[in-house]
Amino acid sequence: MATTNDLKNGITLKLDGGELWSVVEFQHVKPGKGGAFVRTKLKNVTSGKVVDKTFNAGVKVEVANVDRREMQYLYAEADSYVFMDTQTYDQLHVSREVVGKNADYLLENNTATVAVNEGNPLYIELPAAVELLIKETEPGLQGDRSTGGTKPATLETGAVIQVPLFITTGERVKVDTRTGDYLGRVN
Repeated sequence: MATTNDLKNGITLKLDGGELWSVVEFQHVKPGKGGAFVRTKLKNVTSGKVVDKTFNAGVKVEVANVDRREMQYLYAEADSYVFMDTQTYDQLHVSREVVGKNADYLLENNTATVAVNEGNPLYIELPAAVELLIKETEPGLQGDRSTGGTKPATLETGAVIQVPLFITTGERVKVDTRTGDYLGRVN
């Protein structure tokens, strides 16, 4: 247990019957009249929903223990992805719902940060950019290269992104994992 005076950005709270909320920003307010209070912006750890919530100063809040560990992605099963803790070599099964769109950029043996609370995986974070192989794309036509146009390309993970016309099948490209944008060639 902690009080609202102990709040910091990034701390995870357990509120409203066990839901996990991460503190995005907070502000201690001491008005001229009345008691002090803490104005916060909270983000739901599982759904991503952001809400504003006000607490009276000094009120006790429950802090959740969220363990963020560097893990190596091993393989996919029917309904989950298997990650291995790089320190203890323990394996963790993470459901497809938790991995979500990050699956488009997961390659075997790559690392990701997995957040776990009481043995339950909450979310995974990939590096900001990953290098992937173009498995298939249409060849660019001669003379089309200067227009700045794009074309769809299928990555080795199966995801489809937009790439410039000069990119060919078999090239390695850097992809932004947050937006799915092409960032450049990899030599």
